[in-house]
Amino acid sequence: MIMRRYAVLLLLAFASLQLLCFAAGADDDVVFYDSFEESFDGRWFPSDKDDYKGVWKHSKSEGHEDYGLVVSEKARKYAIVKEVDEAVSLKDATTVLQFETRLQNGLECGGAYLKYLRPQHVGWNPKDFDNQSPYSIMFGPDKCGATNKVHFILKHKNPKTGEYIEHHLKYPPSVPSDKLTHVYTAILKPDNELRILVDGEEKKKANFLSAEDFEPPLIPSKTIPDPDDKKPEDWDERAKIPDPNAVKPGDWDEDAPMDIEDEEAVKPQGWLDDEPEEIDDPEATKPEDWDDEEDGEWEAPKIDNPNCETAPGCGEWKRPMKRNPAYKGKWSPPLIENPSYKGIWKPQEIPNPNYFELEKPDFEPIAAIGIEIWTMQDGILFDNILIAKNDKVAESYRETTWKPKFEVEKEKQKSEDEAAGSDGLTGFQKKLFDVLYKVADIPFLSKYKLQILDLLENAEKQPNLTIGVLVSIVVIIFSVFFKLSFGGKKQPRVEKKPEVAETSNTEGSSGDKAEEAEKPAGPRQRRRDT
Repeated sequence: MIMRRYAVLLLLAFASLQLLCFAAGADDDVVFYDSFEESFDGRWFPSDKDDYKGVWKHSKSEGHEDYGLVVSEKARKYAIVKEVDEAVSLKDATTVLQFETRLQNGLECGGAYLKYLRPQHVGWNPKDFDNQSPYSIMFGPDKCGATNKVHFILKHKNPKTGEYIEHHLKYPPSVPSDKLTHVYTAILKPDNELRILVDGEEKKKANFLSAEDFEPPLIPSKTIPDPDDKKPEDWDERAKIPDPNAVKPGDWDEDAPMDIEDEEAVKPQGWLDDEPEEIDDPEATKPEDWDDEEDGEWEAPKIDNPNCETAPGCGEWKRPMKRNPAYKGKWSPPLIENPSYKGIWKPQEIPNPNYFELEKPDFEPIAAIGIEIWTMQDGILFDNILIAKNDKVAESYRETTWKPKFEVEKEKQKSEDEAAGSDGLTGFQKKLFDVLYKVADIPFLSKYKLQILDLLENAEKQPNLTIGVLVSIVVIIFSVFFKLSFGGKKQPRVEKKPEVAETSNTEGSSGDKAEEAEKPAGPRQRRRDT
């Protein structure tokens, strides 16, 4: 019994030692962390540039005692920066960039991303931070109009030209459309692997050196089209040509009309030839303020002839038109294979003078963290900004700082949805939309991603459109599969949402149309000019 107690005490002591070692190691792996529990004054510096009028605030996240850095005003540009104590190298080791953001009032148009700045010029002042301040990485959500993505942009120096080029991650994940707290994680591995996580779930895996993952690719192509090469004048790109030996048939009548009267048609019995379709409104009276000299001779407005309501028709009867069986249209010779066809001309390839080989990206170190955004919404909250050298450490921070808040918010959202009843999205609809947002991120649908996201966003605002949206997306996917399977030059037919009035120069005109639509439709009042 005593030996068993000693064994338990020994195991507890060993476990405690492991936890202490992990905690010490975790502290070593944390390069930068800001929880914003204390005011940012004196640590983060808002830009003094004239463009950035937005006011940053240190405020609680709605429903929590947790503080964050908050965008406080609508339709403003914001810029704020924090220099790190020592520049963070991104080479030869894992680096994790992680932060939380909450779109407390939604996000119709704006960014919520971070810029990880490279070392600035000598004498640089943090209060001079603006959109021209050079960065190494830009990471985070951005949404406006056609844009809906979690950005990852690497600014990389071309060793041949010395120019810094923006390399954008292809097919980035979409931005969650709710008002909950979300955590964004980018894991940079020493083997050139990049992983993008949203709420701890991997949404994208890429390789920095793969041309399939970044646009433009970090490694230029070995060859380029020769800019001085010209297409020969006798180069024929027509695959088919009109048959020069074809002759128009003798019985081909180009003047025959497309439609002709149906000679077999018979006037319906009961047709009222002498009754007009419209008659003067017998109840209409001439307005008292009507001036014949200024307004012309007054005539009573017309109404539908009530005698025509029970008859098959009124007025002069005319035979209906039908398709002319003799119609052939304008004759043109059939197409035949072009014996002079040489294919689509392309300039010859020459060695790319800017080509270089690369084993690893030449990352610039991180000297500061900045937020430089333009947004139409207020209430965007940033929290728990972390740079670490171990993805397990980042995971532990997600578990302790983000997940408890997220679970509370999710339960509150669920209760509100249940209280809203049929006016809100059902649990099934939410799951369906989650799946559809993942479908939108499939690479082969990238050409149609914006249309799919547009459909989804409108459907979330009007849950009764869910089935229609699902059908539209199925049509898009089927169209893509059809094109991939059978080829062809025609673009896939895509269902489009009804047009929505723009919020810029057309707002007044759309308002006028709405006002006209609200007016009751009455009988037409005509005037005759004298």
